[in-house]
Amino acid sequence: MEKLLIEKVAVITGASSGIGKSISLLFAEHGAEIVVADIDESKGREVVQDIEKAGGNSFFLKCDTSQSKDCEQLIERTLEKYGRLDIAINNAGIAGDSAPIGDYSIEAWDKTIAINLSGVFYGMKHQINAMLKNEGGTIINMASILGKVGFATSSGYVAAKHGIIGLTKNAALEYAKKGIKVNAIGPGFIGTPLVENNLNDEEVEQLIQLHPQGRLGKPEEVAELALWLASEKSSFVNGAYYPIDGGYLSQ
Repeated sequence: MEKLLIEKVAVITGASSGIGKSISLLFAEHGAEIVVADIDESKGREVVQDIEKAGGNSFFLKCDTSQSKDCEQLIERTLEKYGRLDIAINNAGIAGDSAPIGDYSIEAWDKTIAINLSGVFYGMKHQINAMLKNEGGTIINMASILGKVGFATSSGYVAAKHGIIGLTKNAALEYAKKGIKVNAIGPGFIGTPLVENNLNDEEVEQLIQLHPQGRLGKPEEVAELALWLASEKSSFVNGAYYPIDGGYLSQ
């Protein structure tokens, strides 16, 4: 197997489960040194152990992405440990509350935007400054199919994911000539704890029926797309949004 990320340093937020975990494991398999960042310390350290058991190099940092200071310290600690930052995956996110806009609480809105949108801005702000020190890098922001279309009763999530795509395009325009690629991935509904812990079996089946391929996506499939975007194989891809949705957006 050709290893695509040898000697690269990658920070991955929301890395303790689901898509973030799959990206962490795959990137480590391809030679990257992984900073596992998550608010869940127990599960995050388990991912580090999995990486190290497979022969990789990793360490865990607790990070609440809704806090700018946490995002700043995450990058500072990464530079102290490895001396550089090559890849950043802004993946941390929550589903947020489910309610029509008129009934959506201010507290739920503030929390969802803080984690899902402001957290990506905080992350990029510090990641970009670190990458400029080593003349470039790659940032991948985890948006969603709901960054392109609406989804009733999920206004906080939908607004945040639309915002991520806008931030991605702006950052790409501002830093392309300085060697930084910034792209976004738009997963459909993926079989992760974010889906499984928030929906019952009937609701999951309803989601499955929304996808022309007749199933939910797998975290490992999203990880493969992230690997390509993080590698030199996508060297001319910048400011792009890549859906991975089993045909959802084609309808």
